[in-house]
Amino acid sequence: MKAIIVRSPGGLDKLELAELPDPGQPGPGQIRVALHATSLNYHDLQVADGRIPTADRRVPMADGAGVVEAVGEGVTQFRRGDQVVSCFFPQWPDGLPSGPVGNFRGTPGDGTDGFATEYAVRAATDFTLAPRGWSHAEAATITTAGLTAWRALVVDGQLKAGSTVLVLGTGGVSIAALQIAKAMGARVIATSSSDDKLARAQQLGADDVINYKTTPEWGKRVLELTGGAGVDHVVEVGGPGTLAQSIQAVRVGGHIALIGVLTGRQGDVPTAVLMARQARLQGLIVGNRREQQDYVRALEQTGIRPVIDRSFGLEQLAEAFRFQQGGGHFGKVVVEW
Repeated sequence: MKAIIVRSPGGLDKLELAELPDPGQPGPGQIRVALHATSLNYHDLQVADGRIPTADRRVPMADGAGVVEAVGEGVTQFRRGDQVVSCFFPQWPDGLPSGPVGNFRGTPGDGTDGFATEYAVRAATDFTLAPRGWSHAEAATITTAGLTAWRALVVDGQLKAGSTVLVLGTGGVSIAALQIAKAMGARVIATSSSDDKLARAQQLGADDVINYKTTPEWGKRVLELTGGAGVDHVVEVGGPGTLAQSIQAVRVGGHIALIGVLTGRQGDVPTAVLMARQARLQGLIVGNRREQQDYVRALEQTGIRPVIDRSFGLEQLAEAFRFQQGGGHFGKVVVEW
């Protein structure tokens, strides 16, 4: 079967199209999935370019969507022909995060082989059903970006109608968060360095937009837009380079979901302002399988569909990553085969 592998020590020029042995038929508790799509995330890029070391000849990509071809003994939750999507933390079925999810040892495309491949045989609990009527490319956006936005706002944030949400940028997590927030009756403020992207965000329902290049003190602008109160929730994907502005923008007693490190891994945090805001700064990485099942049900109920910017072929994975690195995308970048 065809698959993409990463040669150690990594680098986009080290991504190779290889022929790997077919995984065969599923054993007890397993399913065989014919995979057809994956979507790109920052974590996948870090594995592919070597910033996150992994094993030589690792099959990358945490997100995988496809069709169940066979089920092993004892599997009752899936049938042949079901469309499924992978879980980021297969070892985290439910509840609060604990020891096993403190690292990426069980995460596909990092500690174990991922889904840039034609077939996979895995435990049935490594997958959930995909939303009914979705394409494989659409379903592949759920595993990492979609579930992260869902957990940030709904699980950890307990989002309510009438709340105000600030989303930073227009990548996969931020656009999913915008859609979720609007579906639940929230007001959304979106930032970007591109007026064209901000116009597209408004078409998706963003109530107010801020160009952070022309308004570098955008935290102050958020306060102006909210009558000095600040927002209830911030979906913080930037990290140290944006966190100070996010803390300024959040209301007293508000919630900041710290998701990304696009501007670096460490930096100064205005702790005095955070204390004065009495805000909750919650770090998170994706979510558990039960939360993914809840998210899928919500997607079916609300009719939300993901925004896909561009699709590439499996053999074009390196090209897709380079496109992602350019930062010109709006929503998700996917690979289909």
